Amino acid sequence: MKRLKTLTAALLMGVATVVMQPAFAALPDAGGSESGMPTLAPLVQKVSPAVVNVSTRGTIETEQNPLMQDPFFRRFFGDQMPQQQREVRALGSGVIVNADKGYILTNNHVIANADEITVGTTDDRQFKAKVIGADPETDIAVIQIDADNLTQVKMGDSSTLRTGDYVVALGNPFGLEHTVTSGIVSGLGRSLSGQIRDTRIQDFIQTDASINPGNSGGALVNLKGELVGINTAILSRSGGNIGIGFAVPINLASQVMDQLIKYGEVHRGVLGVRVQDVTPDIAEAMGLDDRHGALISQVSPDSAAEKAGLKAGDVVTEVDGKPIGDAAELAKVIGLREVGEQVKLTVVRDGETQTIKAKVGKRPDEATQATVEGGPLEGIQVGELDERSKLYGQVEGVLVTGVSRDAPAAGTLQPGDVITSVNRQPVTSVAEFNRAASGKDKLLLHVRRGNAALFVVLR
Repeated sequence: MKRLKTLTAALLMGVATVVMQPAFAALPDAGGSESGMPTLAPLVQKVSPAVVNVSTRGTIETEQNPLMQDPFFRRFFGDQMPQQQREVRALGSGVIVNADKGYILTNNHVIANADEITVGTTDDRQFKAKVIGADPETDIAVIQIDADNLTQVKMGDSSTLRTGDYVVALGNPFGLEHTVTSGIVSGLGRSLSGQIRDTRIQDFIQTDASINPGNSGGALVNLKGELVGINTAILSRSGGNIGIGFAVPINLASQVMDQLIKYGEVHRGVLGVRVQDVTPDIAEAMGLDDRHGALISQVSPDSAAEKAGLKAGDVVTEVDGKPIGDAAELAKVIGLREVGEQVKLTVVRDGETQTIKAKVGKRPDEATQATVEGGPLEGIQVGELDERSKLYGQVEGVLVTGVSRDAPAAGTLQPGDVITSVNRQPVTSVAEFNRAASGKDKLLLHVRRGNAALFVVLR
């Protein structure tokens, strides 16, 4: 968990839970009871069998003894120091989405680093599970069990959710199996930028349904018993629930799930443009009616955008008829499309609205990636700044795409950081970054992390 201001974003590692809020009198009738009182019991009875317990066991490498970083010790032991390992166990939840094939939807952070995954069902059966695929950028994973007589949840449509709609959360918080809580949708399209590591594509449902550690991967359903979200995180001072929980919308999770089942990974697309938000001044200068959309400031040569005829100065307002609010939303929408898929873009150019069809391109290949060897940045992988980052189009720099556990900068840099300068020298590409950092034994980096900016010294 990482403290930001006074709140902490906590990933909800724990056990499957069903959520009910004490605001009983305000709940609508979700199924009659013998007493004639409103009750959620029929809904819970229908959905609970599809919510499972996910327990994992794995090993992680721990940091070396700080003494081993001393030159005196390294003189005798060299750089090949043995890493200490320790066993870790975690509890989470999952939702059966395909009973015939045994597919279970959960969070990536629930099964990350797992050597063994065990799934427990509501009828007290246990099964070993295998990972079909995982996507850290959305914190979604698909696992599979070989079992008969499973119950799957009915899939809903998260795009129909409205702020104020009632929802029910099911999971196993703090190991309390089959717990149910209820609440309302408190907000839509939420982002926890910089507060959840690795999860860069964020479009969370916010709810006040009580969610606690152990709910990760659990179900958020509407009053029809349809799955509308996967419970993922909370904001909390203590790590416990304070009525601010977040779930990945099922429409987003389903898109990721389909690719994980098909490919084992997500093949994200790009248009090959640099975009920025439409500010009030830009809207006025360009004669735009409102500030919605993403302004294209640069089109990469030989990119999908160039081939489609997109130009700098175009404002993308819709993708396949769905409104685009800002640059980050365009990056998210295109990033979830498969490479080669055709999209219909609504574009404002010189005050005129037109439609442009484009085929989604693939992300830059490994030639635009670099893993630094030697020096203070050893073990750091960087790539060109593109649609993967919410800062794309807002700043120039290189994107940190990976940090090895034993890297000198581990704990200082993290995936998703954007390095904008090295020793006060601006960098706008991987090549410039390599030239600026090469041969230096001390580096002053300027880093953008979400909405924050900081200087970092590496030795």
